[in-house]
Amino acid sequence: MKQKLLWLIFVLITAAQGASLAAETSSLPELKPAKHEAQAAHLAAELLTRFHYKKVPLDDALSERIFDQYLKSLDAEKLFFVQADIDRFAGYRTKLDDAILQEDLTIPFAMFNLYEQRVVERFAYARTLLQGRFDFQANESFQITRDKEAWPKTEAEMRDLWRRRVKNDWLRLKLAGKDDKNTAEVLDKRYGNFLKRIGRIKSTDAFQTYMNAYTMAIEPHTNYMGPRAAEDFDISMRLSLVGIGAVLAEIDEFTTIRELVAGGPASLSEKLKIGDRIVGVAQGEGGPMTDVMGWRLDDTVALIRGTADTVVQLDVLPAEAGPDAKHKLVSLVRKKISLEEQAAKKSVQTIVDGKTTRRIGVIAVPTFYEDFAARQKGLADFKSATRDVARLLGELRKEKVESVLIDLRNNGGGSLTEAIELTGLFIDKGPVVQQRGAGGEITVGSDTQAGVAWDGPLGVLINRGSASASEIFAAAIQDYGRGLIIGEPSFGKGTVQSMISLDQIARNDKPRFGELKMTVAQFFRINGGTTQLRGVTPDILFPAMADAENFGESSFGNALPWVQIKAADYAPVGDLKGLLPVLLTMHQARVKKDLDFQSLQEEIAEFKLQRKKNQVSLNETARREERDTQDARLKLREARRDADKGAAGDADGKGPLRANSGSRRDDGLQADERNLTNELAAEKARKNAKDVLLNEAVHILSDGVAVLKTSASLAARARPGSLLMPD
Repeated sequence: MKQKLLWLIFVLITAAQGASLAAETSSLPELKPAKHEAQAAHLAAELLTRFHYKKVPLDDALSERIFDQYLKSLDAEKLFFVQADIDRFAGYRTKLDDAILQEDLTIPFAMFNLYEQRVVERFAYARTLLQGRFDFQANESFQITRDKEAWPKTEAEMRDLWRRRVKNDWLRLKLAGKDDKNTAEVLDKRYGNFLKRIGRIKSTDAFQTYMNAYTMAIEPHTNYMGPRAAEDFDISMRLSLVGIGAVLAEIDEFTTIRELVAGGPASLSEKLKIGDRIVGVAQGEGGPMTDVMGWRLDDTVALIRGTADTVVQLDVLPAEAGPDAKHKLVSLVRKKISLEEQAAKKSVQTIVDGKTTRRIGVIAVPTFYEDFAARQKGLADFKSATRDVARLLGELRKEKVESVLIDLRNNGGGSLTEAIELTGLFIDKGPVVQQRGAGGEITVGSDTQAGVAWDGPLGVLINRGSASASEIFAAAIQDYGRGLIIGEPSFGKGTVQSMISLDQIARNDKPRFGELKMTVAQFFRINGGTTQLRGVTPDILFPAMADAENFGESSFGNALPWVQIKAADYAPVGDLKGLLPVLLTMHQARVKKDLDFQSLQEEIAEFKLQRKKNQVSLNETARREERDTQDARLKLREARRDADKGAAGDADGKGPLRANSGSRRDDGLQADERNLTNELAAEKARKNAKDVLLNEAVHILSDGVAVLKTSASLAARARPGSLLMPD
């Protein structure tokens, strides 16, 4: 009765804002848990309480942490719930454990349903604000992030937050040159799309959100994946799937082709192109066509994927055609698609040092991928990061590079086996990582293969996004004295996860329960330390671009502590201590003269200042002045760079994006609101822009080659008894 009364009061209050608000709110379907989801939650709880590395009983104390994590998952920025909602939930704080143990998910689903209702209310209210006018001469501000703020106490306070949010959205478009009519249309469509997406949320989404609140309340890197999420994870590890070879995106409720994979059925057919919109999908020749207009992207993708060598038919609205134009029917045979764009890649960087030219090989490894199933089956050609890197190293040898840089920036990890075997490409047998299990037992993961794929100078480039397997590799290279670690301190994830199929345990015929990615061990460096919390500290530090307070292991309140164990039995293969001071001096002298590097440092400092300020003015005059000041700074930097390049020449032919190109100026739009052709062109420009940090890392390795060639004593210490330079 109380809930119905509150609902009636809300409708009466908002009726004056337009009948559409009440209609949008009341049309939201109620999500209900399925029986198999409650069963999956109970099974997951049994596994977590018995086998997780961090033993935490599912009791009232954990329930309170789940409660807080669940609220954070639903409304991290505190833009939907008001304090009265939180007070209403208060009685649930110690009942979320019972929801799992008693297989009754009514309470977490009730919380999720209220969250959905509040989201609809907020965006519906935002649309009503577009009918009025904003005073852009008032001295107001908009807070960028609110995760550390209190919940709004009243509806009036919440509405004021949304008024400022909408006002900021409007001002961004206004500053980008949009008139009032166009601005109102863009924002009305944007908020309407949010409402449509909320309406497409399923019970599986609510369940996965709740289960991840449970798993992450134990420890940050334990996760639950529903059947579809588990399949996507598997695809990301094996870098292959069965489909048509098209990257799809949702634009204006259309499933739109964003990219065609070279060699895939879609590309080879020559019947599809970027921008084409898929409005229907049929299975087999002559199968019934399913209208997918307005569908969730993942649901459409699931229909298009399938079994190899089977036929899928697509009802396609051509890119250039209007919504009422003639469609075309495209029939394709599904094939195995290799996601080569996500595989390791090489390049050769040329450094001119006086009269000397040096070639430095760079291998970018975006993830430690491995096709687990193919490897277990004993297939000879299974996909593997180590195999790809070994092949690329062979190619670089033939190209006569003098040093190699492994780029692990933003590599979040992957297969532990791959981390060990990749390390083995650069050391000749020996321990790589230590693991301590839940029972305290310690095992050592070692490279057992004789020989190395690369014996010359080596560097590893990392940043805050380098985590887990990346840290194992970088730490081992550092502990062995095998190569230079360059960049910013890494993420700090020192735990090992294992994938557990709940369906296999329950002996389900079809995927229904999903999978657990459960922390089962903590890994340690061979020197006895761990990367947990502290990460890997580079030998040569670059400016930190990430915010350690909000990104990285140290940002989690329940992360495992840093500890140390006994060192493994290993012998360093080199000693770079004598080389480091020389390289550091050369690096510092160079970046003082490198205008690109200096500009990057200035931009990082400005970004950190803005992040600390955490607010922007809603006064149009003030915002224009801020924008003009920023543009002036960028133009000055570009002018300085142009003058420098004109005097010295731009050896690599690449340059940073220019301030007056419009690529950096805020257009007020979201990605799916931009013209697809222009968006893809901007992405290409960003990829082709000079990578300032990579450029400096390559110069550091070039310096290393020069020093080692001229100093026999340093060369002998760096890699005693081995060939430093390839033939």
